[in-house]
Amino acid sequence: MNTKGSGATNEKRLLEIKRKLDERETQVLSQWACLSRDAVRRRAENRILIGHRQNFSLDTDRILHSMAYSRYIDKTQVFYLIKNDHITHRVLHVQLVSKIARTISRLLRLNEDLTEAIALGHDIGHTPFGHDGERFLSELCESHGMGRFFHNIQSVRFLEKIEKKGRGCNLSLQVLDGIFCHDGELHSQFLRPRKGKGFKDLVEEMERKSQDPSVDVVPMTLEGCVVRMADTISYIGRDIEDAIRLGLIQRKDIPNGCSAVLGDSNGTIVYNLVEDLVVNSLERASLNFSGRVGDALQQLKAFNQERIYKNISVKSRPTR
Repeated sequence: MNTKGSGATNEKRLLEIKRKLDERETQVLSQWACLSRDAVRRRAENRILIGHRQNFSLDTDRILHSMAYSRYIDKTQVFYLIKNDHITHRVLHVQLVSKIARTISRLLRLNEDLTEAIALGHDIGHTPFGHDGERFLSELCESHGMGRFFHNIQSVRFLEKIEKKGRGCNLSLQVLDGIFCHDGELHSQFLRPRKGKGFKDLVEEMERKSQDPSVDVVPMTLEGCVVRMADTISYIGRDIEDAIRLGLIQRKDIPNGCSAVLGDSNGTIVYNLVEDLVVNSLERASLNFSGRVGDALQQLKAFNQERIYKNISVKSRPTR
């Protein structure tokens, strides 16, 4: 039996399937979607290494199998030093962002592989102990003349310069850009991709962000914009449920204007936000919330900030 010959035949068949999948994207995806064949990498790769996988699917695999991804497991989201197995941790948050973002991308006929890769990698650079940990580490970095610490910049640094003993994962520009630009803390009622970026632009934007945290960097793809919106959608109601479970707030504390528009549970909040975003973004080159929903979301983010994230009782003692 000629195993060498059969191996070559199988490889050829798989590559033909990949070619057809790439071609299918041109027929079924939106005109504003980023096609897998348009992925840009710093280093060209032998097609044998890529094999049957489409470009952004390959990026997803590389992120999932990275050492940085495995470290999600012990990182907390908002609440830390909590003896409660049902409080959201970073790895669950990332999975929720991925699911919500892929749902939105499917409905808008965008590239789900690109969306998934960005979503799974978007918080890889986060510290333990949530944003408090990021702030403490940033203060240490500044005290040693290293500048501020930003988890989104660290995410790119891990994947480009630290993984694989310094060789990096050679991820596509579109994925790295989406990870860097995911900033879910900034309120966005409208997002339009900033197309035409190159690796030089990514480096320059990271440098500007490191000097000025207020700089708003916008993804180069609509899929990156989806992940940024999904980041907010995934945590806004979930953090409320966690806070209620820990006795920090009651459901009735949610502002009436927010609950009337978005609902008062995580499930209804996610559903209403996704539905509004999709309906107002169909067949458009941008992502858009309606004015009514966008205003309610901004008000709910302010509520979470004051009643949950700044709540001193969370930071002063372990909560059961």
